[in-house]
Amino acid sequence: MRDGWGGGRLPCVIALLGTLAAGCGEPGPTPEDAQAFLERAEEQLLELWIDAGRAAWVQNTYITDDTNILAAEAQATVIGVTMALAAEAAQFDAVDLPQDLRRSLLMLKTSLGVAAPSNPALQAELAVISTGMESTYGRGEYCPDNAEACLSLPQMERLFAESRNTDELLDIWAGWRMVSPPMRDQYARFVELANAGASDLGFADLGEMWRAGYDMPPDEFVAELERLWGQVQPLYEALHCHVRAELAEEYGSAVVPLGQPIPAHLLGNMWSQTWANVYDIVGPARADPGYDLTRLLESNRVDELEMVRYGERFFDSLGFAPLPETFWDRSLFLEPGDRDVVCHASAWDLDYESDVRIKMCIGRNGEDFVTIHHELGHNYYQRAYRGQSPLHRTSANDGFHEGIGDTIALSITPEYLVDVGLLETAPPADRDLGLLLRLALDKVAFLPFGLMVDQWRWKVFSGEIAPEGYNEGWWDLRAEYQGIRPPLPRSEADFDPGAKY
Repeated sequence: MRDGWGGGRLPCVIALLGTLAAGCGEPGPTPEDAQAFLERAEEQLLELWIDAGRAAWVQNTYITDDTNILAAEAQATVIGVTMALAAEAAQFDAVDLPQDLRRSLLMLKTSLGVAAPSNPALQAELAVISTGMESTYGRGEYCPDNAEACLSLPQMERLFAESRNTDELLDIWAGWRMVSPPMRDQYARFVELANAGASDLGFADLGEMWRAGYDMPPDEFVAELERLWGQVQPLYEALHCHVRAELAEEYGSAVVPLGQPIPAHLLGNMWSQTWANVYDIVGPARADPGYDLTRLLESNRVDELEMVRYGERFFDSLGFAPLPETFWDRSLFLEPGDRDVVCHASAWDLDYESDVRIKMCIGRNGEDFVTIHHELGHNYYQRAYRGQSPLHRTSANDGFHEGIGDTIALSITPEYLVDVGLLETAPPADRDLGLLLRLALDKVAFLPFGLMVDQWRWKVFSGEIAPEGYNEGWWDLRAEYQGIRPPLPRSEADFDPGAKY
């Protein structure tokens, strides 16, 4: 080894000088910088969210080529700005931040329902695809042979709930699913673009990005869902076994073979996601709940708007302030006869302050009476967090928002119906079996359906289910989780996932 300023020590001196020079440079970002960045980002995003929300409302309630374009442009702007802000936020990745700031930065990334690549042209393409698929669904109808008029989705849903003619049910089931094959290639491109955007944000795919919003690692979230489902699964399987046996007795074992999945067109719902509409077939003897909510609404001459008033009075009784007049002026309560709309029930918060609305093609029936209370639960929750910073004007997670709505819906008990004057007296306690079964047909039956839909999406985004296997993957999961099968042969020429909003 040589002494002095030879080759042994010179590199050390250079390294030391480099370190000193770096220490004299610009200081790195601080927690205060992160706070200022978030405040600026939230102010910018809030304005864009409001603009995009208004454009989406018009597009959902007045579907035309022009409203599709306006909604797509507004959505593309939100995507572009959010992606740019998320990239800028990367400067704080190595900064030691308080947990609330770190979580807010994650919420910024996951605030997008759909991410897109940084290329503006691809962002615009994704927005056009998204609004286009929504428009196709909203415009969907079925025109039966020899029928005087075509059927809208709400009309088909009512027929599905009431008809016991298996040929009619099969025809409607297949007819509605003719709306979705044109969306198949669009959806494959949607997945490609959204996955690229999620990758730019640091996620493996869009599914992982969605699962990142539950305050646990995405993989742990999947495992937790399976653990919880495992606890409920025995109850569901017992319910499934009972329903299948009763349907077989009603329609014959040739139509409903015992030991096989239930045909999807016989459960009183277009998507077999809830089964309460077949209670008259599967309810146990001498377990009549004692009332029929649809008939109560009819006998009390409660129209669609008054059904919403009942919902508002429910929240009044809990001490909440009445809904603003703008709610009544701007909400969509009935299916218009002069234009196409997206009838799927949803709750909206247009200005993140007080402009709350529901969008729903209400039918005068018990199912929609409960749904109204559910949707209003969203609206009142939206009003409750309006004092938070913009990124926090949302639920703790998506599931929590639905939990609020469903908890409210569970309050539609016989005692409640007596209190509001729709029912004279509550049924005796020995009628509880019927009430509980009806509730199970609604709530327990839905659980594997909701889980299955997410599983299909996640597997599509991860590539486990490829585009050429979309439909097969859908029905494999329906058989696995729900014990449901298609009533007709299906192929990859179909796109049955697209028939569900």
